[in-house]
Amino acid sequence: MLMGLAYRLLGSAAEAEDVVQETYISWSAAEHDQITNPDAWLTTVCTRKALDQLKSARKKRENYVGMWLPEPLHTTTQETPEDRVELSESLSMAFLLVMERLAPKERAAFLLREVFSSSYEEVAQILDVTPASCRKLVSRAKTNIKHKSDHFVPPPVQQNEMVHAFQTALETGETAPLAQLLAADVALLSDGGGKVNAIAQPLLGLDQVLGFINQAISPATRSGRAWVEELNSCPSLITVDGSGITTIFTFSYNDELKINAIYAQRNPDKLSAVR
Repeated sequence: MLMGLAYRLLGSAAEAEDVVQETYISWSAAEHDQITNPDAWLTTVCTRKALDQLKSARKKRENYVGMWLPEPLHTTTQETPEDRVELSESLSMAFLLVMERLAPKERAAFLLREVFSSSYEEVAQILDVTPASCRKLVSRAKTNIKHKSDHFVPPPVQQNEMVHAFQTALETGETAPLAQLLAADVALLSDGGGKVNAIAQPLLGLDQVLGFINQAISPATRSGRAWVEELNSCPSLITVDGSGITTIFTFSYNDELKINAIYAQRNPDKLSAVR
């Protein structure tokens, strides 16, 4: 649970692991007989450490080369809290990017209250604010998310069909069938971290995105191989060449259940955790 909380706050599995490790170190040094509620204690320490990490991460992202996208994460689970719908949906790339636009305490308050079902009193204590202030934080976060998110989640079967259609387009170069599944205002975003080739700005619109798929992404894919796998609780496409994973494609969908955003994660530092 702590890993899931820290990852949603930070958008980075590596940074989340560091926070959870620091939380464990604090727990090891604590006087356990003085802790009446271990779950609450751990959640509080983890949240506060993640918020501290978020402050330094935001400064680093100001100097980030190109577009910043969250780090992909394996989420295939069995009988774990991640199987709850609200938990699964809060791991999508689209949701994590909306979280990036919230103030740190708004983000934490929303996640703790709306995703992890903590009471307002518990969240207020974790964030060291009054319950009234906590309610305002959650309310503002909900408003911002509603205004900034056009993300809808199709049934898993339909998602799989669309991602496999994307894979077929990359492997064959035939983009006409894929065009029927893309929104007119579809966007393509790519994160290379300044370490590999990636587009510097989003490509917007059906013609631009299909043109780039046809001219750049498809030829590169055909020299290697690709497969579909669950990442961030959604079907995603992984492409590899002789040196390993080259790109992870994740997707978001609009209310017409068409793909309205394609996220291409290419930063090698963010691909290392995916097997």
